[in-house]
Amino acid sequence: QVQLVESGGGLVQAGESLRLSCVASGSIFSVNVMGWYRQVPGKQRELVAHMSSDGSSDYADSVKGRFTVSRDNNKNTVFLQMNRLKPEDTGVYYCDVAEVRGGGVRHYWGQGTQVTVSS
Repeated sequence: QVQLVESGGGLVQAGESLRLSCVASGSIFSVNVMGWYRQVPGKQRELVAHMSSDGSSDYADSVKGRFTVSRDNNKNTVFLQMNRLKPEDTGVYYCDVAEVRGGGVRHYWGQGTQVTVSS
């Protein structure tokens, strides 16, 4: 069973930075995608950024140029560096590990960490 533990959320002012970390424990299939989703009240969880085990990454348009996703495969850790934060970045950020196997995709989720950006 894979477990994810997130850290790094908090309250910051607009323009400041935060770095989120997520450590995955347990056995993870070698073909996977690690990343971050964001959820605000009343809305669906949405992709912020993720990185595949082959190194390719993808970002939501709203964060391109400000956020950077990275991972340390040796430590099963994924990071999200968030710069020039805006109030609309506020939300609960969830770490996600998706195992990609021939039969489909299996997701594991962290407990979420709150990010609040004040104007």
